[in-house]
Amino acid sequence: MQAAEHVTPPVAARPMTDNFRLAALHRYHILDSPACDDFSFLTELAARLCNMPYACVSLVDADRVWVKAATGMQLDQLPRHDSYSSLVVLGAANLEIPDLACDPRTAHMALTVTAPFMRYYSGVALVSSDGFAIGTLCVLDTKPGCLDDAQRATLVGLARQVMALIELRASEKTLSATARELEQLATTDELTGLHNRRSLLHRLRFEIARARRFRVPVSAVMVDLDYFKRINDDFGHADGDRVLAAVGRLVREHVRAVDIAGRYGGEELCLILPNTSLEGALHFAESLRLRIAAQTHEIGSGTLTITASLGVGTVDHFDAADAESLLRQADAALYRAKRGGRNRVEGPATERHP
Repeated sequence: MQAAEHVTPPVAARPMTDNFRLAALHRYHILDSPACDDFSFLTELAARLCNMPYACVSLVDADRVWVKAATGMQLDQLPRHDSYSSLVVLGAANLEIPDLACDPRTAHMALTVTAPFMRYYSGVALVSSDGFAIGTLCVLDTKPGCLDDAQRATLVGLARQVMALIELRASEKTLSATARELEQLATTDELTGLHNRRSLLHRLRFEIARARRFRVPVSAVMVDLDYFKRINDDFGHADGDRVLAAVGRLVREHVRAVDIAGRYGGEELCLILPNTSLEGALHFAESLRLRIAAQTHEIGSGTLTITASLGVGTVDHFDAADAESLLRQADAALYRAKRGGRNRVEGPATERHP
């Protein structure tokens, strides 16, 4: 055995379809995922029913074999060329090696020649829905041996359960991602990336109720891009959309995580600022006005700058206000800002902010 350790083991050639197999594996998004009790339970069951001290679920990646769950040993991954499971995905649905030390394919692999000095391996391929072996469920022992027919059938059945669990987890992730995408489509304005009007009003009603309950103020800022119609008339709606999208991106980048920014309609935006006083809202609005005025937009062969008029409204827990009255207050302030010369911020009628 010592003399044989200096012999280079044969390297099995990978089939032409290995790239398709890898694509099937990666579609499940399971590699390097957190530990899961369900997979651990199946390896424990495989070890017990096959009367083996070791069992594991492993996935064969391009250059490594990653262990999803293991019983009887701590093992995260192995180089692909140094793993028994890499032999299973070469084509054999089931692979049983009675004595690993006597098989030229495995005699020099790490788990054979170093602790725990494995001598027996039986693995069943985990086959994807499109027919590719992405990994194995296997049992191992430190002495040569074999499974009986009932144990082999049990291992095959448990491998199907492992694959069903992989499919289930992948389906759950897909459903979750689809639900998030649908929610985003239902709540997001496609052009600006901000909340759409329906979502904005829904969130505003929630913030009004929260402000009453916790006795904190809530403010709204209405934003109207000055002379925006001229951009559409002079350059076309496509360039107008690009300008509006850029302003939406600027707004998203400069609001707090708790703020709610939405497209209220056309070139008019609305921002809801929870737990924000009138003074704080006016300061925020002025800062946003300056940022919008400083932003440049590439249109045709030149650049363009635009300005915005902003109106601010605020209610606190002393007000018997609802969402609609807060928006009316901010909208009235916006009207005064436009009437007063545009490119300015106005608060409630009792305040004036040049």
